[in-house]
Amino acid sequence: MVRPVSGARAAPPKPGKQKRMSIQSINVRNQFRGRIKEIISGPVVSEIDVETPHGIVTSVVTSRSVRDLGLQVGTEVIALVKSTEVAIAKV
Repeated sequence: MVRPVSGARAAPPKPGKQKRMSIQSINVRNQFRGRIKEIISGPVVSEIDVETPHGIVTSVVTSRSVRDLGLQVGTEVIALVKSTEVAIAKV
C-alpha cells in the first residue's frame, strides 16, 4: 500500500465535480483581463491571442486544455503571466 507523504494534495476531483480555482491571491500586475482574439490550433499545442487593454498577450497551451476549458474566439479570460527571468540585450 502506498501512502501519500505528509502535506501531499488529495486526488483531483472526478470529472463533473471539478472545483473552481481562485485567482484572488495572485499579484494584480500579473493578470491581464481580455477576450480571445485568435486561436491557432495544432495537434499537440495551440497558440491563443488574448486582446487586452494593454495589447495582445499570446499564450501557448495544450490543445487538450483548449478543448477541456471550452476556449473559443470571444471567450473572456484572464491571462496570468509568470516570469522567472528577464534577459536584456543591447541593440
